[in-house]
Amino acid sequence: MREKAVEAARFIREKCDLKFCWVIILGSGLNALADEISSPVEIEYSSIPHFPRSTVPGHAGKLICGTLCGKPVLLMRGRFHYYEGYETAEVVFPIRVFRELGVSCLLTTNAVGGLNRSFQVGDIMLVVDHVNLIPSPLRGPHDPYWGERFPSLFEAYDPGLQKLAERAAEKAGLRLEKGVLASVPGPQFETPAELRALRVLGADAVGMSVTPETIVARQMGMKVLAFSVITDLDPAIGGEELSHESVLKAASGAALKLAEIIKEVISLYEGC
Repeated sequence: MREKAVEAARFIREKCDLKFCWVIILGSGLNALADEISSPVEIEYSSIPHFPRSTVPGHAGKLICGTLCGKPVLLMRGRFHYYEGYETAEVVFPIRVFRELGVSCLLTTNAVGGLNRSFQVGDIMLVVDHVNLIPSPLRGPHDPYWGERFPSLFEAYDPGLQKLAERAAEKAGLRLEKGVLASVPGPQFETPAELRALRVLGADAVGMSVTPETIVARQMGMKVLAFSVITDLDPAIGGEELSHESVLKAASGAALKLAEIIKEVISLYEGC
């Protein structure tokens, strides 16, 4: 795995030789931020050595290198999911590559279903903790090169970055909810009984991503900030029948608001 990550990082560096601090992952339907990148260099995932292929509608399958608010960033237009048939170690392979490139901060987004009765479709939730039900990306042989075998996730989502996100939302004049994200394998949507169980576990929202990337990023010492867009609601709290198409539509409606918050975060951050 290490040799593959080094090879992929070398390929990306040859295309775009900037000193990156941030990588931003755009989830389903959340592509508005891509238009804000200055001097963009687009790299198809299919051209990067050992990268998986994105197979889900709403995930463009491109890595964009450039600047945002005057700061060098990497932006993933689309991610990989366990339900696509990949092992979780493959799902998080790009995060390994970005760490090889010197990236220290991961900002990740996704589209989720709301479980909290106070949430509405279109809300943006700052992820403060998670319940991970997807097989761990750390399963299998351990390479100490990447960090601890048993990394602590007590503060999986960086408290300092969360405060910065709240400041950014306030500056942008946007409301930001906070909550716990549950991540499930998918791809099917949850049954009513499963939704009730997730609420009992303390989840405010449920999705099919984010947690694997968070786990491996924290193992490697990266800071993590995550936002979830509420694209549908549990039918028990007034939600309607949903489909992937309805999720994409709802996500695109909130994408501009989320882009404003992310730009403010990047602009305010002084860590690099």
